[in-house]
Amino acid sequence: MKKIVLVFVVLLLVCGSAIAGGGLTVFLDNLNVQAQADLPGFSARISAQFGVPLPQVQTVLGTVAVPADAFMVFQLGQMANRTPDAVLATYRANRGRGWGVIAKNLGIKPGSAEFHALKRGDLVLAGGPNVGPGAGKSKGKSKGKGRNK
Repeated sequence: MKKIVLVFVVLLLVCGSAIAGGGLTVFLDNLNVQAQADLPGFSARISAQFGVPLPQVQTVLGTVAVPADAFMVFQLGQMANRTPDAVLATYRANRGRGWGVIAKNLGIKPGSAEFHALKRGDLVLAGGPNVGPGAGKSKGKSKGKGRNK
């Protein structure tokens, strides 16, 4: 019974954020749900995607407020070509001001493709369920086995 209530609350929070915030907020909320369900798997996926050792991922996870923030440390580091330590320093100095402010302070220009992808939440954590806007939608034109092959 407790599991059912927990699942309902999580779904309510995720759907509520989708209506209220959208974009990056929804993506990060979904990442936090995934991390809560399987933190070791979440850590391994971050390690594999960003090519950092698992102990470094675990160190960052122990430093940030929520697991999705660890993902963002590595994602912004990749976008801005900065080390995780440099991103963490900017994160600490600007915590509570939003990821857009942190991205700008790292040199990601507000009009850039990276900044727009960040705001839309058009990001992916590979190796698990896609959680970004448009996740799971095929962009190619697959013809399959039907007519007009």
